Amino acid sequence: MKISTKGRYAIRVMIDLAEHNTGDYIPLMDIAERQEISEKYLESIVSVLSKNDLLLSLRGKGGGYKLARLPEEYTIGDILRLTEGSFAPVACLEKQPNTCAKAGECKTLGMWEGFQKVIEEYFDGITIADLADKNAGADNYII
Repeated sequence: MKISTKGRYAIRVMIDLAEHNTGDYIPLMDIAERQEISEKYLESIVSVLSKNDLLLSLRGKGGGYKLARLPEEYTIGDILRLTEGSFAPVACLEKQPNTCAKAGECKTLGMWEGFQKVIEEYFDGITIADLADKNAGADNYII
């Protein structure tokens, strides 16, 4: 499984909005500059996030984007499912129920299902708040 720039940038946008949350809308140009991502490319990403109620958007003067919910209410899994699609590591798991003619006799199906479960649980266990936490980092520890 490989996460595309769309998925990675969507996460970066969400973290940026969490870190710069003042209650005001944040212009896309500001996000693009801070993240060093093309504003044009970000337009397509925030459009998807807005249409799926992850972001609020406002056009015109004073417009931009802001989180629709608290940062701790967004999981990385939610964002990646929206931008990347299924976490299925093999095609037969992309749609449920599994309609593969060999599913009943497949010796590897359980392995792929387990792998998918691990991926989903991992990404569903991380929130935007976790990643935006300025105190989180490898060199911040308490003895």
